Amino acid sequence: MEITFELGYALDTFYFLICGALVMWMAAGFTMLEAGLVRAKNTTEILTKNVALYAIACIMYMVCGYSIMYGGGDFTLFLSGITADGATGVAEPATYAPSADFFFQVVFVATAMSIVSGAVAERMKLWAFLAFAVVLTGFIYPMEGAWTWGGESVFGLYTLGDLGFSDFAGSGIVHMAGASAALAGVILLGARKGKYTADGKAHAIPGANLPLATLGTFILWMGWFGFNGGSVLATASVESANSVAVVFMNTNAAAAGGLVAALMLAHILFKKADLTMALNGALAGLVAITAEPSTPSPLQATLFGALGGIFVVLSIIALDKAKIDDPVGAISVHGVVGLLGLLLVPVTNDGSTFSGQLIGAATIFVWVFGTSFIVWAIIKAVIGIRVTEEEEYEGVDISECGLEAYPDFTK
Repeated sequence: MEITFELGYALDTFYFLICGALVMWMAAGFTMLEAGLVRAKNTTEILTKNVALYAIACIMYMVCGYSIMYGGGDFTLFLSGITADGATGVAEPATYAPSADFFFQVVFVATAMSIVSGAVAERMKLWAFLAFAVVLTGFIYPMEGAWTWGGESVFGLYTLGDLGFSDFAGSGIVHMAGASAALAGVILLGARKGKYTADGKAHAIPGANLPLATLGTFILWMGWFGFNGGSVLATASVESANSVAVVFMNTNAAAAGGLVAALMLAHILFKKADLTMALNGALAGLVAITAEPSTPSPLQATLFGALGGIFVVLSIIALDKAKIDDPVGAISVHGVVGLLGLLLVPVTNDGSTFSGQLIGAATIFVWVFGTSFIVWAIIKAVIGIRVTEEEEYEGVDISECGLEAYPDFTK
């Protein structure tokens, strides 16, 4: 019996770590996607933001984020470390190494912050962005995570789980949260120069490297198997292994459905096969299925993904009309479709309710958007959040990083 337990413990721990590594690989996906969708003169800065935010997220979640989210707000991990006997946030007896749980959770918080970087690209000060990353990963995200995955009551008023809220892998908890923080920043930051004409029409600003953006999408697609599959939390039993297989299958089906639907809708609306819409459609399908990938049938997962692909195209168009400038479509992909994913959960999961999903979504949005707006506003008042008009025209690579990503191809 003891040997069986030890073998299951080892297998579940190994699976957890591999899935965490896949989610960490998503950081490369976001980096490549964003580097491809911004102009050449802003590439180095977007690369710097992504590698720096990942490091900051890992440090802040270790220092206080993990304890806030799962340990009642103390500094257990930072002061004494995680042990197999007294892990914060891990049910006893643990079926996997508690340190593996921390590693898996820390790459999730980095994902939430990665969503912000693309939305504020090409005109935000680097150090203002990194200052915000400290607060989001160390406090804002862990607080809403404590109310959802942590099971804590929301300011002692209500418990989301008791209301019927369910979010399997984070359509709302991770993706909509990141988009809410991004939206607050974009509103205070304003649009890029030249994005909107005098009569209010949106002017397309093409990215510099669509092959890179496509590579980034495929990396994210691959990493998402760890994002959703790892959230099963085990694989050492027949039941959990079957659940992992279903999650992988549905994750892939939703991405495919999202891409095809977005490509078709873009062709109908623009008379062109828009690659950027197709890429965002695949990501939208992945976000849509993330809230519940274990209970839909493959056909349902494909249709849910297709809905995400349709919603993301319509949302990008609507945000442009509202003059909310998001260079990579992150707010639409992760925010609008993140909400859609939450609302689709009760269709196949009897343990959730539409009212619980709405209350949960509202809680996440109000908290993250409200606190993020305050933090962005403070940073704006203290050091400013936007580069000068001249720096924006020349590109933030030179002013912020002193390097060009493509020196042989730019004047």
